[in-house]
Amino acid sequence: MIISMRQLARAALFILSVCSAEAALAQNRRNPPPPPAAYSSDELVNSGHRFFGNVTRGLALTIEEATRRWGQPNGYILGQEGGAAFVGGLRYGEGVLYTRNAGDRRIFWQGPSFGFDFGGQGARTMMLVYNMPSTDALFQRFGGVDGSAYFVGGFGMTALVADQMVVVPISSGVGARLGVNVGYLKFTPSSTWNPF
Repeated sequence: MIISMRQLARAALFILSVCSAEAALAQNRRNPPPPPAAYSSDELVNSGHRFFGNVTRGLALTIEEATRRWGQPNGYILGQEGGAAFVGGLRYGEGVLYTRNAGDRRIFWQGPSFGFDFGGQGARTMMLVYNMPSTDALFQRFGGVDGSAYFVGGFGMTALVADQMVVVPISSGVGARLGVNVGYLKFTPSSTWNPF
């Protein structure tokens, strides 16, 4: 069997292209894309002011407290949620996740709660997202950190954690709900009635 120079050159080019592609993949595995860039407190307050309306002072105090505790977030969610509880409770919400370099994305959340908790509420919610490596990493369950809730200037703030990420929901709404509970929020890319 005689191999022509043209066939030999094609084979060499094929081998070279396969090796180059493998080297590029190995480089990408060693150097994953950077996480979304962080937002400053002023940017968050301005965005929250447009979303919540004329409640800037309370929002500014709440965001200041969150950034003091956890630093600058690399994403945030603006949305609405509703929930009700009678010992066990449910919470559903939807909004948009904003990031600097990964774009904006529609997002939904839901979750159960259990404890001494009674009532119902509807709220506009801003969620600060910390240490998010990618937008897809948000699609999981986030449990409460020490069950802590803080009230600053008429806004409620809770911290939820999963892996290395922290989500801090800040809400202001209407309704009456009283009690202490434990639970989690599950983020999903599409709407679902299943809170588990």
